[in-house]
Amino acid sequence: MSLKLVQYATKCSEKSLSSEKHILFVLTEKEEVELAFGEALRAKLKRTNSEYKDLIKAPLVVDLPNNSVASFVVLSDKLNMFQRHTLLRKALKPLLDEQPSTLAICLFGDDNTREAHACAAYYVSTVNATELPNRKKESKFKPLNNINIHGNKANHNYDYVNARVSGNTLCRQLTIAPPNELTPTIYRTKVLALAKLNGWKHAEFDMPALKEMGAGAFYAVGQGSDPQDAAIVHLTYTHKNAKKHISLVGKGICFDTGGHNIKPAKYMQGMHEDMNGSAVALGILLAATEQQLEVKIDCWLAIAQNHIGPLAYKQNDVVTALNGMTIEIVHTDAEGRMVLADTLTLASREKPDVILDFATLTGSMISALGDRMSGVISNRPELACKAVGAGSITGERIVAFPYDDDYESDLDSEIADIKQCTLEGGADHIHAARFLGRFIENDTAWLHTDLSSANRKGGLGAVQSDTNGFGVGFGLEMIRSLLA
Repeated sequence: MSLKLVQYATKCSEKSLSSEKHILFVLTEKEEVELAFGEALRAKLKRTNSEYKDLIKAPLVVDLPNNSVASFVVLSDKLNMFQRHTLLRKALKPLLDEQPSTLAICLFGDDNTREAHACAAYYVSTVNATELPNRKKESKFKPLNNINIHGNKANHNYDYVNARVSGNTLCRQLTIAPPNELTPTIYRTKVLALAKLNGWKHAEFDMPALKEMGAGAFYAVGQGSDPQDAAIVHLTYTHKNAKKHISLVGKGICFDTGGHNIKPAKYMQGMHEDMNGSAVALGILLAATEQQLEVKIDCWLAIAQNHIGPLAYKQNDVVTALNGMTIEIVHTDAEGRMVLADTLTLASREKPDVILDFATLTGSMISALGDRMSGVISNRPELACKAVGAGSITGERIVAFPYDDDYESDLDSEIADIKQCTLEGGADHIHAARFLGRFIENDTAWLHTDLSSANRKGGLGAVQSDTNGFGVGFGLEMIRSLLA
């Protein structure tokens, strides 16, 4: 990141803030009598019939006498990380909307409190000050060049936050890109450039190679596109002192029409973001690389489009997957589990310690949770528990769902080894997981993340943009916890 961070060990005072134009005050529940610009805050509270304690629920923006603007927020120690991030996002929005070149953050409380709040405020500030794709003629992006932190004596290492922001930003930049600017061909070119830039080992399995290998599940989806430019891309980062081997797998459907079971316009809108799972996996890989985590990461990207055409797969087709299992096609809009099936087989054959997969996979997960949280399903209960904890730590909320084998009876087929899905819907998020689990070899530990919260109107948690990069922070924390 090009942003410059300057820390000040001094307490916040009107003198030390005299040159600052955009200031965030992160306060504690105990009201500060000698608070800088306290009179301006108290006057605004009185004018709006509010009290200091109301700042716990909603931040307050105040125009200061020196022609500056400040946002005041109270972070209670009772708040979880998601709640803290949400309040900080709301407090920072009016400041960042003015696209300042410098932002000041003023911290209060004891040393530990100031340290924690500094880290959270720095993350929320930087993740919302990054440039995202915008094709408006008059759009002008002004970067945030400096963050000055006042009142924090701790010498915090911000490398972790910077790495997380880099990964989240990459994820959002790719996901938001219009579909004509991120076809499988273009996406693969971008991934190759990223691999060269970051020193990742790079390999591709294109359509002819996949056909020869017998990866019929993936090939069935890719064959409907013209050109047939789908591919499974394999990236590898290896630290010289790697303590674990972890595989990341991401669904990369660059546009999803639904195939022959075509989506109506309402549900096809936004389907250029159906590659978000692959963008999350790439974001995690980038963040882990920037942090130089002591791990080997294989990153597998299932990049394709789900189109209609004379060659497109159809209902009642029977295809043979890479592991030899036959699949009866029930619904062509369940293409995500098809491309992931063969990709998970490839990933498991490398015998990693853990596979983490990410996909915007099922509408039933959105029905279960809405767009505020995402769900995980695992073949190891302890891995699902760890995921919930990682989500709590990072402010990306996770809910664990069951993986009970009796759900799989719904996928019994009279003509093939397994049905792709059911037409009845129901617990399709669990059906999808049971389906995917059949393609993992070597009894590999596996965690599936269904990204129901990848896009939320008005932002979510720390992130202001609708497309929020959910999963990068959670996934990075999962790797860190597995290493620990």
